[in-house]
Amino acid sequence: MLCPGSRSAPLALAAGLLAEANLISLITAIDERSAAFFGVGQSASTGNATAIITTSGTAVAELLPAAVEADRSCYPLIFITADRPQRLKNCGANQTVNQEDFLKAVCRNFLEASKEGFHLMKDPDVLLLAQKCWQQAHLFRGPVHLNLSFEEPLYPSKTEQKVAWDHLLNKDNSSDQASVAFQEKPQDIRLEDFPRLNPELPGVIIAGPWRGPENELQSFLKALGDWQKVSNWPVLADPLSGVPQNQFGLIKCWEGALTNSPFSEKKDLQIMRLGPLPASRNLESWLRSLVGRQLLITEKDDRKLDPLGLSVQWSKGLEAWWLIQRKSPFSERDLPVQKNHKSLKRWIAFDQLCEDWLDSRLPLKGAITEPAIARWLPKLTTKGTSFVLSASSPVRDWLSYAGCEAFSRRCFSFRGASGIDGTLSLALGVARGKGPTVLVTGDLALLHDSNGWLIASSSKLPLVVVLIDNSGGGIFQRLKIDIPSELLYEKLFAMPQSVDQLALAEAHSIPTKQVSCLEDLPLALEWGLGKSETVLLRVCSDAVGDANLRKDIQEGLFEYLIENNHHYQLET
Repeated sequence: MLCPGSRSAPLALAAGLLAEANLISLITAIDERSAAFFGVGQSASTGNATAIITTSGTAVAELLPAAVEADRSCYPLIFITADRPQRLKNCGANQTVNQEDFLKAVCRNFLEASKEGFHLMKDPDVLLLAQKCWQQAHLFRGPVHLNLSFEEPLYPSKTEQKVAWDHLLNKDNSSDQASVAFQEKPQDIRLEDFPRLNPELPGVIIAGPWRGPENELQSFLKALGDWQKVSNWPVLADPLSGVPQNQFGLIKCWEGALTNSPFSEKKDLQIMRLGPLPASRNLESWLRSLVGRQLLITEKDDRKLDPLGLSVQWSKGLEAWWLIQRKSPFSERDLPVQKNHKSLKRWIAFDQLCEDWLDSRLPLKGAITEPAIARWLPKLTTKGTSFVLSASSPVRDWLSYAGCEAFSRRCFSFRGASGIDGTLSLALGVARGKGPTVLVTGDLALLHDSNGWLIASSSKLPLVVVLIDNSGGGIFQRLKIDIPSELLYEKLFAMPQSVDQLALAEAHSIPTKQVSCLEDLPLALEWGLGKSETVLLRVCSDAVGDANLRKDIQEGLFEYLIENNHHYQLET
């Protein structure tokens, strides 16, 4: 991603020449903040770092929100920022700030060229700097900041540009590619310290949002499948986990009734937690009620990632854990154990009851509601479609109501810092990496990133934006506090805006449709996905009515499960 600027002109011309020679893929953007979030989305969907090029000054400060998300979510990102040479620092020179420090708190590393000017560096040193930058963004995946000082003149002559162009066309560039064949330093593992689990005893696997490299997801799923076959433990998966629909033992509708079902009576359970926790208060409460061993496995992120403080953490990844665990004597016996097999059957029966209840309560007819949108969008799209869920109500509704079909789609939600400030640009980045994508977002989240429409209108990416317009921050209806008046609630939390979202999108040449009822949703989605460009579908819902519907579904599900508890009652 390249953003315009004067001091970054040498970088812009270099990027342009490389793009013309088909050595890089280049997208330009006006807004540095949107460009950075686009880079996060693209890195999440491809597994490889995206480079963001900006000029000096406040342009660098605009990168911080995306850098925070990339750091928390472990997405590789490279910020290449132009700067003034040292002679212009701390003397009042225009557009000269301490940009070296802006991103340090959240970046894996800060790298820079010669402070006196990039032109003083030799070619081998430049190549080494590029290789180091790429490797450090991927080794412990996250953002890296590369600051390059440029002395004037900034603009090479046409003759100099022609020399560079001829050099690119005539040179074998394969030897100059930054290598990613790096290795972690081997560390001795003391077997007595290895955190084992016993598959002969009851347990549960909780698969949270996937935070590893996209190209390592299949090996992760293979290790998950192997452990599940040995243990016969149910898999309580987040739709963001990457766990597929055909994973044996997958429980899809666990969230809504977890703390109110007979399963909550079983306190002595082993828990395998994979990655960060799903966005579920019910799950957190349930985990706190247990007394068994809890093991948290992260994908090479050794930061402390258990806000509940209940688990032992293994940070070398599930595949590495399984390679050691399977050497245990009980892993080689004739398993699964019959007791766990019976328990798993009851979990599966419970899951089907929940699916049946949601189908009966959320039919594809009538007024638009947020739970119905979550239930039906994955059912109405082809299996090759990816989803991006705004880190507010949509990601929570997806967990509660999307059910089985959600696991046949690749789902993303950027919950490292759970911000909503780059929602549209993040989704555009995912669409560039994954192809046809549906973004589900609220109205305030979309307004937060309205400059993302600039990228959308120029790049023609296959993204369907489903805007749930409920006149402000509907998620705050979930707050369990007494608000003295509706007007005060709106002023303090909901903050409804008068922006015409359809007109705003159309001003950026984005095709739009208003969807009036659930019956119109299938044709609207077919129209949007058939466009092969970014479109906006606006649906309107009632935040208060949706809050009441969620409560009714929860209470009704509990009663339904009690009436049918003979299908899934656990052994006493």
